[in-house]
Amino acid sequence: MAPSILLLKTRSSPNDGYDDYFSANNYTPTFVPVLEHRFHTSNLAEVRELFASGAFNPEAENTKSTQINTYEHTVVPSKHYGGMIFTSQRAVEGFAHMIEEHGLPSIPSIPLYTVGPATARTLTTLRDKYLPTSTIHGADTGTGENLAYMMLDHYNDLQKTGTSATSSTSSHPPPKPGLLFLVGEQRRDIIPKTLMNPMLPESKRIDVQEIVVYETGEMDSFETDFKTHVQGYNGEEGMWVVVFSPSGCEAMLRVLQLGPFAATATANATAAEDGSKRKVFVATIGPTTRDHLRNKFGFEPDVCAEKPNPEGVAEGIRRFMAGLNN
Repeated sequence: MAPSILLLKTRSSPNDGYDDYFSANNYTPTFVPVLEHRFHTSNLAEVRELFASGAFNPEAENTKSTQINTYEHTVVPSKHYGGMIFTSQRAVEGFAHMIEEHGLPSIPSIPLYTVGPATARTLTTLRDKYLPTSTIHGADTGTGENLAYMMLDHYNDLQKTGTSATSSTSSHPPPKPGLLFLVGEQRRDIIPKTLMNPMLPESKRIDVQEIVVYETGEMDSFETDFKTHVQGYNGEEGMWVVVFSPSGCEAMLRVLQLGPFAATATANATAAEDGSKRKVFVATIGPTTRDHLRNKFGFEPDVCAEKPNPEGVAEGIRRFMAGLNN
């Protein structure tokens, strides 16, 4: 029987790839939220109004969409957008929450750009339900930087196709619409910087507007909740703790009495050298969190996933346990 796994993250909604994968492979996954996410309802209302105003409708400059005449704030938009960017599952969830609460006043067909399989899965569920004619791109790009370079080619090609299709009816085609990027309060700026780089030819640059739709902070109850789960474990197969970000690392090590929080330096060294005597093992989703544990706490996790997905974590655990048993 596979060991139990504590996943130090919030379970994604409506489905979570880690829950689906580990449950299907005879693991017992348990989610212990580290971060608290709060949606910015006023900013999400602004996103809805963009849909209502026809900002995603290329014809809205000359006419109002008949789909949205019932919306009381319908206006011809001052800016137009040709697609949306999501690099966070929380941003997708915030967008979905807005739609579920208030509906979507228009249903455009637009490209949706994302990075990483987990966010892509969540976005696919939303797309299938609310934006059925839209397309999803970038799930395999792996990083925001790779996604940005992919968009420079893909989105510009889409716009060229659209412009050529309307060139016969207008001698002055409209300017290239930008992309709307739904983000959290804390984020990297690699995507806007890459797409709007002034060193690019003007024809290739893509305007990006960021709207903050959620904020994140460490949960006050995390350490207590994590300790309760650890103390309640009495299995024989060993427990794995999977860490997804630097947030919560200190509390995690303190509860497990690892790294600088070990009872004694000798006990810590012995546990590190002889993993067979331990009942709890630590895996990180990638090198950023691993390096944080190394550099700040002097702790070396047992596994660092080669790929930041359920399969990558599971493969790292499998290899580690095979080496331990040999």
